[in-house]
Amino acid sequence: MMSVPVTVLTGFLGAGKTTLLNRILVESGDVRTAVIVNEFGELGIDGQLVTATSETVIELNNGCVCCVVRGDLIDALTGLAAGDRRFDRVVIETSGLADPAPVIQSFVLDEHLRTHYRLDAIVAVADVRHLRQQLGHDEAREQIAFADVIVLNKTDLEPAATAVAVVQDIRALNPLARIHRTQYGAVPLPCILDIGAFDLQNILRLDPTILNEHEHEHASDIACIAFRQAGRLAPVAVDRWLSRLVQAKGRDLLRMKGVLDIAGENRRFVFHGVHMTLDGRPGRPWLPDDERLSQIVFIGRDLDRSDLLAGLQSCIVPPAFRSSQADTAAA
Repeated sequence: MMSVPVTVLTGFLGAGKTTLLNRILVESGDVRTAVIVNEFGELGIDGQLVTATSETVIELNNGCVCCVVRGDLIDALTGLAAGDRRFDRVVIETSGLADPAPVIQSFVLDEHLRTHYRLDAIVAVADVRHLRQQLGHDEAREQIAFADVIVLNKTDLEPAATAVAVVQDIRALNPLARIHRTQYGAVPLPCILDIGAFDLQNILRLDPTILNEHEHEHASDIACIAFRQAGRLAPVAVDRWLSRLVQAKGRDLLRMKGVLDIAGENRRFVFHGVHMTLDGRPGRPWLPDDERLSQIVFIGRDLDRSDLLAGLQSCIVPPAFRSSQADTAAA
């Protein structure tokens, strides 16, 4: 059975999530979309603002999907999968105060959801006029930090220089996300739907200069730390290091993603993590001309760059050991 792609729309209050959702419904053509709309209060305003449609629309009110009604979200998705009506994708519009991490964890940890759905992308809508102020709130910073795609909305309301400054703020939290500047949420749907961004299969297509620019910590308590490390990594050491890391810092680790050069493997190892959850799988094969580097990005609170680097480097197989392995294989 084919799993159904799920797009999660996040963004702080008033950013334009419902406007973007309406565009998705209007412009989707024959693609069948199931919509779940979540609001913090018990009065379902957003559900009333969704474009009139023949699609399935489910409202989850009186709490955020990250906490009070998280179980309701799982029940709604389970009910959709068990129903008679077929659909091609699911779009979840979260409350403006929602933390995306528990929503992501639901798809990773819940066996039934893993069977029927695949998380395609976290799309954050950001208000170019108010984002810098909103980043004073934990929720807004977490929404930006988790995003695979950021729709920088309402760019017609501010000078171009403001958008440039806001993009710099975004990059300080998240150097990986694709950013689209828009008015009224007018982003081409192929830029945000069915893009496989959360699978992280192509994470190595990062610009190394972007990584280098954001290796230092910022004033905010949420920082991004990135590494490009040469040297093959021992798989047992990597597993031990990451397991200990999430046990010690899981509450503060908003997101981890990377591609690792594992000793003895001809394929990249792609992994991502959210708080206490880790997931990994083999990626594309290494080609003869590839520069074999491990690339990792950590996004979280109160991260210690030197400790993270020491942990990564402790996983490197010593050159002498690699040479002895090669000699043994040759013999």
